[in-house]
Amino acid sequence: MITTAKRLDIIEEYYFSSKLREVRQLASEGKPIINMGIGSPDLKPSQAVIDAVVLAMQDENAHQYQSYQGLPELRQGMADFYQNNFQVALNPASEILPLMGSKEGIMHISLAFLNEEDQVLIPNPGYPTYTSVTNLVGAVPVFYDLKENNNWEPDFEALEKLDLSKVKIMWIGYPHMPTGASGSLELFSRLVAFAKKHNILLVNDNPYSFVLNDNPMSLLQVEGAKDVALELNSLSKTFNMAGWRVGMVLGNAACIDAVLKVKSNMDSGMFYGIQKGAIEALKSEKSWFESMNAIYRKRRILTEQLAEKLGCKVYKEGVGLFVWAKLPDGITSAENFINDILYDKSIFITPGTIFGSNGEGYIRFALCVNEEKVQEAILRITN
Repeated sequence: MITTAKRLDIIEEYYFSSKLREVRQLASEGKPIINMGIGSPDLKPSQAVIDAVVLAMQDENAHQYQSYQGLPELRQGMADFYQNNFQVALNPASEILPLMGSKEGIMHISLAFLNEEDQVLIPNPGYPTYTSVTNLVGAVPVFYDLKENNNWEPDFEALEKLDLSKVKIMWIGYPHMPTGASGSLELFSRLVAFAKKHNILLVNDNPYSFVLNDNPMSLLQVEGAKDVALELNSLSKTFNMAGWRVGMVLGNAACIDAVLKVKSNMDSGMFYGIQKGAIEALKSEKSWFESMNAIYRKRRILTEQLAEKLGCKVYKEGVGLFVWAKLPDGITSAENFINDILYDKSIFITPGTIFGSNGEGYIRFALCVNEEKVQEAILRITN
């Protein structure tokens, strides 16, 4: 057999790739699975977005390769979105790069800036892809703790005690996934100052700002942030376009140019129709966010009830697309806990451990199933 690359020895298949295969197998055997594990919105984009895509299919150049930098009007739409919602001014020609999803951006950024043995500060708990991509490019993950008693924010005193001489990138993500901690501009200011002091590229992953969050923020609102920072954003959660794969990286122009060097060698541009749909989505009025949040608010109330039926304590301050909950005292394994529920009640919930060791003792529910299904889940747990 042809041997695989050594880099595969230090990563595993993405959790949801393997776990959802297991869940689908149970469903194929007739189990009435309620999937509350993955944050894939079940709601549709607006009709205006769908109409824009359909109309674009008839455009003369709809089916050709597209620009590596995206349509100029898409970059302008992204600039307008940041100006209108965060009061952040960005040059669409040099400070914005559309991506095929922000997840891919994690790889682009890592390839653009990391050499082997460089170190990367990664939140624990945090998005697993930060770690796997760091390993894939031969760099070294250095985990920093996020704890409930510190509102899931970094302990700067502990960070300063680390040897930071080899650290090149620091990943953050507020609103935080998986906990839902909202962060603050004060926190962002401290992080920018920390990055400047230690010459670290600070990258904020920001796809959840408009879901059940009264105070959307961008890292780029901090004065001087562009000197050291990039921000990833996505249309997946905000506009129910997860499967479309539309994201963006914004910030420092020189850094954006470096990312483009990588990206332009890895894809051949985003499908024209998707770009047209994204342009329409970015024009959405405030009523769009309000209508989505009205639905998610009802789901959150029910999901919190479900968590409490399981004996969990909900992190009430959380915002975004998930409910984060602490397991009852005496439960020693989040993975065993969710597997028991999966096989006994046919409800799939995510164990906190997939986000890092500090996720032990916690589970995460996605708000991506309708109210009827959450009520059905509550009944299954009650009976």
